[in-house]
Amino acid sequence: VQLQASGGGLVQSGDSLKLSCVVSGRAFRNYAMGWFRQAPGKEREFVAAVNWYDKYYSDSVKGRFTIARDNAENTVYLQMNSLKPEDTAVYYCVRGATHYSSTDIGTYEYWGQGTQVTVSS
Repeated sequence: VQLQASGGGLVQSGDSLKLSCVVSGRAFRNYAMGWFRQAPGKEREFVAAVNWYDKYYSDSVKGRFTIARDNAENTVYLQMNSLKPEDTAVYYCVRGATHYSSTDIGTYEYWGQGTQVTVSS
């Protein structure tokens, strides 16, 4: 299984970005997908996740970010609006071991290479 994330970049505060992650392998629809991020000097933190029937967000991004998946294209997206400097981080696409999704980093079995998002003030 390979995860290829893209869409990061340098934007100004208040701008939007859309991250994409294409996942290889079979039965994409059977697994939870998510995004984590890691800022310099900080631990990786949960951002958002999606499974068969629900979506989950961290409190810091709720109302600004939207996660979506296209099972026909084996792709998960993260639409990020109203970006803030504190959103600056490397964003990682992740795939769960099952359809179960959570904020726990241990739930996720596969990780992409990360894409840098930088928000200037």
